[in-house]
Amino acid sequence: MAWPPMVANITTPLLGLVDTAVVGHLGTATHLAAVAIGASIFSFLFWAFGFLRMGSTGLTAQALGQDDQRRVRELLLQSVLMGVFIGLMLIAFRAPIIDLAMTLMEPSAEVEPWARLYCEARIFSAPAVLAGYALMGWFFGVQYSKGPLWMLLVINIANMVLDYAAVYGLGMASDGVAWATVLSHYIGVLVAGVLAWHKLKCFSGHVPLRALAKWREYIALVQVNRYLFVRTILLLLVMMFFTAQGARQGDSILAANAVLLTFLMIISNALDGFAFSVEALCGEYYGRKDKANFKKVIRLSTYWALLAALILMLIFWLSGNQIIALLTSVQSVRDDAALYLPWLIFFPLLGIWSFMLDGIFIGTTSVKQMQNTMILCVLGVFFPLWFMTQGLGNHGLWLSQAVLFIARAVTLYWCYLQNMKKDVWF
Repeated sequence: MAWPPMVANITTPLLGLVDTAVVGHLGTATHLAAVAIGASIFSFLFWAFGFLRMGSTGLTAQALGQDDQRRVRELLLQSVLMGVFIGLMLIAFRAPIIDLAMTLMEPSAEVEPWARLYCEARIFSAPAVLAGYALMGWFFGVQYSKGPLWMLLVINIANMVLDYAAVYGLGMASDGVAWATVLSHYIGVLVAGVLAWHKLKCFSGHVPLRALAKWREYIALVQVNRYLFVRTILLLLVMMFFTAQGARQGDSILAANAVLLTFLMIISNALDGFAFSVEALCGEYYGRKDKANFKKVIRLSTYWALLAALILMLIFWLSGNQIIALLTSVQSVRDDAALYLPWLIFFPLLGIWSFMLDGIFIGTTSVKQMQNTMILCVLGVFFPLWFMTQGLGNHGLWLSQAVLFIARAVTLYWCYLQNMKKDVWF
């Protein structure tokens, strides 16, 4: 089950990678910095609602394990409608959202107009992006892991073509990159909708439309998602803070960090492929109260995920500088990115444990524990450590990120041991 979501997730940061590569060859760091800031803002904004993916997966997997086919259908429709509604609200309030984001990010006077232009276009992808999250979560929950693969492949192929056409065909810059991404998401979610329609034929029953209009029908989804919302906000706050601190060190460091954060997104999204499989299978066996297979899934998937992490480390060690060169032709950015590349080489091994544990807790919808451990790690570890290491400059930022991975793994593993010892799940 792991390889389709693994490949699908690798394609996710390709949106940022292609955007970075296209503007990275315009001969100036300004457009690269603008896209870095804009992409960071929308990573924060959209993934604040990443619960639409995670909550849908856990609840759908449990419904599948309980053979509640009507509930499987209902969760798809509820999640998609919730995603579209939230997306439309984001568009309606786009002006204050963008103003606040610019205030928080504090880009330079040269970069801000281009970053703002990027944001004013990119916000219109919100309904498609959030509906896509819901569809992805449902696909993983019913163990149709090729669904997200096809959706994201379509998005990224469309994005590559449209990026090139906008920048080199129409003479646009960061604004063209943004509009290319918007159109790509709508194309991708349309493909995903067709795939979901065909997959629904595997499940009997129907969902009355009046049920979708009643708030109480969404209570279970909202209860799970409120904890995931806080947890995701904290995680993305770290990402946005990271980019903002890079911006305060100059456009070259900001652009270099943007290049290296693309490495980090590749790491997390690739290894999350195994975590998504754990979510689906652990959720199913949790629904069936099958403790033996629950533990077996965790053990075997962790072995394979560890192997994948070691392979990523080898790739970054041997080819990291070549990848940087592909992403930008600006020499100052290349030099700065190469200086901090060693941190990224070790990140796959540091991050794999927290990714896998996230999968277990999402599959069992033990999301309150995920929220509480994230609060502890971000507020009690990441920010205090950054404060104490400010004298190290950008190295202090990367050190804080590395220790955050370790803290997340340690705290979630302690919760896992307590749940298994007390037989909370079974």
